[in-house]
Amino acid sequence: MKTLYFDCFSGASGDMCVGALRDLGVSEDVFLDAVAAVDSHIAARFERRTKLGIAGWKFLVEEHDHHDSHSHHRHDHKDKHGHHREHRHYADIRTLIEESQLTASVKQRVQAVFRRIAVAEARIHGKDVETVAFHEVGAVDSIADIVAACAGLDSLAPARIIAAPLVEGTGFVSCAHGDIPLPAPATLAILEGIPLRQVAEQHEFITPTGAAILAEFCESFTPMPEMNISAIGYGIGTRDTPPRPNVLRLVLGETQKNETLEEITVLETQVDDTTPEILAGAAQALRDAGALDVFTAPIQMKKGRLGFLLTVICKPSQSNILIETLLRETTTFGVRTRHEHRVTLDREMSEVETRYGRVAVKIGRLGSSGENVLHSTPEWESCHALAKQLGVPAKDVYAAAQCATSQ
Repeated sequence: MKTLYFDCFSGASGDMCVGALRDLGVSEDVFLDAVAAVDSHIAARFERRTKLGIAGWKFLVEEHDHHDSHSHHRHDHKDKHGHHREHRHYADIRTLIEESQLTASVKQRVQAVFRRIAVAEARIHGKDVETVAFHEVGAVDSIADIVAACAGLDSLAPARIIAAPLVEGTGFVSCAHGDIPLPAPATLAILEGIPLRQVAEQHEFITPTGAAILAEFCESFTPMPEMNISAIGYGIGTRDTPPRPNVLRLVLGETQKNETLEEITVLETQVDDTTPEILAGAAQALRDAGALDVFTAPIQMKKGRLGFLLTVICKPSQSNILIETLLRETTTFGVRTRHEHRVTLDREMSEVETRYGRVAVKIGRLGSSGENVLHSTPEWESCHALAKQLGVPAKDVYAAAQCATSQ
């Protein structure tokens, strides 16, 4: 099973994630093309650097044209040191990503990461999620970091992502609001439900951006499992954090599928005072926030009233943000939770050639060797996008892709 391990011995940040993915072998064009798809004026590049004798890639965002087409989304202000800081509201960033030229799968990843940060910031500042302002995370370098990291993970397409137990330093760090304690409030809120301990070192190891990437994509936080290692990548950070090198290590390899079961959290709620339209909107909001699956079923509730059972399946680390989404998007007054395990086929993405063009296909394999292919299913979004481009029925493209996968 293709597994990616985040070895966070010195924490994690967005640029460190990007650098480490590049060092693993993901093409530089994957990152730069993704950043350009959001804003062609962002100048990003990679540079080879070392920290305490460890060599890796540093991801750099050098400049930005402040008169670009998205300048109306950005606001500049000065911090206590007189330095200019830019910020954007969450709704603006969401629009920026949605209107970008990113692929649908990368868009979904990016939106989920920003949603985690927005929910955390809203809780801390007592504001509505839609109006919360991003300061450091709203800067072009942080936006580029998140977009590039999500594009790299999407390209690498591991079947499983796990991370080492997380550590954070002590003391204070400067931000747009002044000097705040470590762990930074946003980082701590994002990592709620995830094991975290402090060490007596006065450095910020985990940034809110790094925390959101870890919380969104890692299914567990444990020591590295037994792996047949195929690649190792190092991402270089900006700070100096002695005695630790400010470096993130990613390890890519194969693990046995039957080594552990995947833990999931199931969220449920019953409603009898809503409409199908509201439920459909809530289901989409839950998927956008990172739910693995969302579904409804008709039920009969007390006093014979007809209602709906809304069920959400998610990673344990996603449960808090999805519970809040459920409470905001539906009329429910409470949500039940339970922890379960699931067994899944090893999955990988491929493409097939049809008379309409290339279509993405999801392949499911069974067994520790992964050689027994049980399912090859065309991705509907890929079929729909191609059909829209060509002006043909999506069902025809889907049927052609099904035929191609069976050959």
